Amino acid sequence: MKTLTKEDLKQLYDKDYPLWVEINLELIKDKAFDLVDWDNMIEEIEDMGRSDLKACISHLAVILEHLYKLDNFKDLAGGRTAGDGWIRSIRNARVEIEFLLESFPSLRNKLPREINTAWSKASKKLKVWIKNNGLNPENFYIPQECPYSYEEIMNREI
Repeated sequence: MKTLTKEDLKQLYDKDYPLWVEINLELIKDKAFDLVDWDNMIEEIEDMGRSDLKACISHLAVILEHLYKLDNFKDLAGGRTAGDGWIRSIRNARVEIEFLLESFPSLRNKLPREINTAWSKASKKLKVWIKNNGLNPENFYIPQECPYSYEEIMNREI
């Protein structure tokens, strides 16, 4: 492999990410710390730390969306089994969150602080769901602030 400059390595980050990783890994193993693309490496490490929290937030958003549908839109779904899919989805998302929290205990303190982030995503999806059902989302009340506590999101009987 030809010798790369630090600038070449920085450009490689956008052009061929797997090769960028491979080269930086070798530089770190060889203790050639002065050649490592530290700016992008730091960003990648930060993203790694956030990826599991993002997964938890996504699962939390699913729970919120489906709890709100159960509480406010069950009649729109129609039928005797209306909401069964939402209930299964809530249960599955809770299991996924619990698995992530068991695997990464530090997320237990962070996730409750992310309810508004999850609600923002859930409320947008609710509006799309309403629209996809041929209705005008402006005719339905979807609060700005999350109407559920973390305890209720994770433990409410459904």
